[in-house]
Amino acid sequence: MSEAIDVIIREAIPSDAAQISQVMKQVGQETPYLVMDEKGLELTEEQLKEHLARLYESPNNILLIALIADEVVGTASVKASFKKRVEHIGEIGISVVEKYWGYGLGTKLLEEIIDWANQSGVIKRLELTVQERNKRAIHLYRKIGFVSEAVMPRGAKTDDGEFLDVELMRLLID
Repeated sequence: MSEAIDVIIREAIPSDAAQISQVMKQVGQETPYLVMDEKGLELTEEQLKEHLARLYESPNNILLIALIADEVVGTASVKASFKKRVEHIGEIGISVVEKYWGYGLGTKLLEEIIDWANQSGVIKRLELTVQERNKRAIHLYRKIGFVSEAVMPRGAKTDDGEFLDVELMRLLID
């Protein structure tokens, strides 16, 4: 789309919990490409607030939110272990509400995640899985520099029980 939008991307804080919870339920209803469904995060608002507070203090975990007119319209996260041997590996998750698909928010969120990873001093490998039928997402990841490492047959399934192949992709942070 050619229409410009004014978006702010920032780290999520505990007071964002209610909006994030609602957006994740919405995204779960709108897209078949995520593991998450219409139940969303399945955390209470209080649990999510506590989780966000812990994330804010973590050197290798983050949750970013995309805001348009003070409304959360997307998220990007890196989830990593606290175990020393694998603390450098971050798993990425990105979601954008359907109304804003095609505006470049996924690209902006992913670029922010990569910038954060470069500055973290901890994350040296970003990875994600994506359903092979999600061609737009795969195109984005390749455009940014992610490469495919494997295809996992039956890596996910639809609500109807159809098995889907899932691609494992990675980007090394130097």
